Amino acid sequence: MALLTVGHRGLMGVEPENTLRSFRRAELTGLDVIELDVRLSADDALVVLHDARVDRTTDGRGAVAELTLAELRRLDAGGGERVPTLQEVVTEVGGHLQLEIKDPAAAERLAGLVERHRLHHRVTVISFHDAALSAVAALLPEVPRGLVTGTSTPSAPERAVALGCALVSGELPRLDEEVVGRCRDAGLAVLGWTVNTEAELAEARALGLDGVVTDRPEIARSVRAAA
Repeated sequence: MALLTVGHRGLMGVEPENTLRSFRRAELTGLDVIELDVRLSADDALVVLHDARVDRTTDGRGAVAELTLAELRRLDAGGGERVPTLQEVVTEVGGHLQLEIKDPAAAERLAGLVERHRLHHRVTVISFHDAALSAVAALLPEVPRGLVTGTSTPSAPERAVALGCALVSGELPRLDEEVVGRCRDAGLAVLGWTVNTEAELAEARALGLDGVVTDRPEIARSVRAAA
């Protein structure tokens, strides 16, 4: 069975991350799933940005939560791209989406958007934050959820089960046979991030992962070639 390929913030290795251009590139490259990050603006709009501040990924400065949607939209997010709203993404980008909640306060509004657009079978909600996943479980019990882990990867299987998650997306260097085995015993799918080289892809295969999160189009091509 072929590995699932997840485009990290679209395909951020070749396009400005978390932009419509990046998501379209991921679609054209044939990624199975597109992952993106969700935060709230100062006026409670669901916007697609990874960092708590705009400094790294745009030509602006300041905290996302302290900028209005109009202020965020004036920023250049790379190559003339604008910071997209989640509404724009679900309207303009097809396929399955992994919506990573970066700010737990966004959970309720995200659930409302999923309900309005009837996206229940088109999205998976993922997060590092237990509170965000618990909120989504209460609001959207039928939508699959995934726990994202970095340094906490060794405790991921038990936390994911407690949160009612279907998958763990773990930092690849922290995944090992023992952790993956405990995920398997718990009935959890396992993804590894971020897989950008052939050596990392070989490691993911050796661990028997279900999928890889990648920035690079060549990884998607390698997975397809091996299928």
